[in-house]
Amino acid sequence: YTRDTSFLAMVVDIVQELKQQNSNLVYVCDPVMGDKWNGEGSMYVPKDLLPVYRDKVVPVADIITPNQFEAELLTGRKIYTEKDALEVMDMLHAMGPETVVITSSDLQAPLGNDYLIALGSHRKTKADGTRMTQRIRVESPKVDAVFVGTGDLFAAMLLAWTHKHPNNLKVACEKTVSAMQHVLQRTIKSAKAQAGEGNKPNSAQLELRMVQSKKDIENPEIIVKATVL
Repeated sequence: YTRDTSFLAMVVDIVQELKQQNSNLVYVCDPVMGDKWNGEGSMYVPKDLLPVYRDKVVPVADIITPNQFEAELLTGRKIYTEKDALEVMDMLHAMGPETVVITSSDLQAPLGNDYLIALGSHRKTKADGTRMTQRIRVESPKVDAVFVGTGDLFAAMLLAWTHKHPNNLKVACEKTVSAMQHVLQRTIKSAKAQAGEGNKPNSAQLELRMVQSKKDIENPEIIVKATVL
């Protein structure tokens, strides 16, 4: 998250310099620009950051994790259907990243209104030089609470699990999203206990229980499955 174009330009310089020293370095970019509330999207950073993300930052990223609104901003294309989302991810691939995960969307989940859809796409080059794309859908239970740091946790775990499963986005996303669910459920349980019966937990009580979730982060039980599209 930044509100300054010069900061973004420096990120690009640093990534390029590090990749010159280590071509295997993997850069994950979460292009934090805005989100949708009640179906309406709005930016919470200055608009002049968008062209810098689109033209300079995304092209040097290996993995990007935009939400639906951010994916729409980067491509100039609205998402109304899953087909639209897949085409938007192809447009994002064309900008540079081999892995694209739209972390949240307002698409209708096949499992029902209590579920949130994330979509992922991974392009890889096979031994014979041909390219193939793996696309997945993940439906995770909606959580009725506001947390701080979930995007950071998601990006960090996606980096870790794609490193362990470099050519299996399905497994990497299942482990990432399952671990997220374990952390969030543990956080809610703890927050409600602190707030007391009938009271709504405050932001301090909803601080993510990451240390307490160490085992779930390291080796999560898979409770959210991905569907290959």
